[in-house]
Amino acid sequence: MSPTTSSAAFRAAYDEVLAGWPGPVEAVDLPTPHGVTRVNSCGPAGAPPLVLLPGGGATSAVWGACAAAGAARTHRVHAVDLVGEPGLSVPAPGRPLRTPEDLTGWLDAVLDGLAPHGPVTLGGHSYGAWIAAHHAARRPARTGRLVLLDPTGVFAGLRPGYVLRALPVLLRPTPERIRSFLAWETGGAALDPAWLRLQDETARFPAARPVTGPRPDLVRLAGPPGARADVRVDVLFAGRARCHDPGRAARAAREALPGARVDVLPGVAHHALPLTAAAEIARLLASSCCDRKGSPGRDARPFRPQH
Repeated sequence: MSPTTSSAAFRAAYDEVLAGWPGPVEAVDLPTPHGVTRVNSCGPAGAPPLVLLPGGGATSAVWGACAAAGAARTHRVHAVDLVGEPGLSVPAPGRPLRTPEDLTGWLDAVLDGLAPHGPVTLGGHSYGAWIAAHHAARRPARTGRLVLLDPTGVFAGLRPGYVLRALPVLLRPTPERIRSFLAWETGGAALDPAWLRLQDETARFPAARPVTGPRPDLVRLAGPPGARADVRVDVLFAGRARCHDPGRAARAAREALPGARVDVLPGVAHHALPLTAAAEIARLLASSCCDRKGSPGRDARPFRPQH
């Protein structure tokens, strides 16, 4: 499915969510080795670039709440539709994404089009966080700051019960199955109705096999000051996530990245991010308390979620 062949219902739902973004939204189609990538951008043109990757099955439109909550005041927000996932990116025939190395090359091309002259803040949720972590581990010079929102497959594996509940949605998605799964995982959280309608329409996208692989090798981001790459890392886990044990995942993150700032946001489910915690995420993105010449985890003022 592409910008020209996607259904009218999908385009209407997609545009409805984008209409809620703050200020004018600039849509750009960037060429990459694996297809044309749609990026939706907003915020001051001269502000620091913030590149955001959605979770699997979502689109770039999911980041509108964070942009409206303040991220688009402090950054030029660039929200990306993943190639091969629902959205308006168009995969290249015969060039599917198969490995983490492919994803790194694809994201290199995206960053070349968005911010070729300097490092960016790179963020992602869930599967998007896994992609962002792989890229930062391989290309630390391109990332000034890495923000991982309830990352899956980075610090902890998926719970078997979660996988069993997700399988019907993955194998044969329908609007009813998508809604039922989201209601189960989020505990019935009130999600944006326009975004839910868009999720209904993603069921009609051709099934694409997501890239899988090992956990990112974060050793280049984890060394002592002076030895590690100069990348600030922030990790925020959802306290009510059902995909993994958030407390155990947070402990693993602190062990893997001693210099990172790692927090758990209570009362929020995995699939409720980044919608229902937009204000907290925007505050995290806007924070500038890290001394990049020192140790981010030890010297920075801790992020305190507000409720």
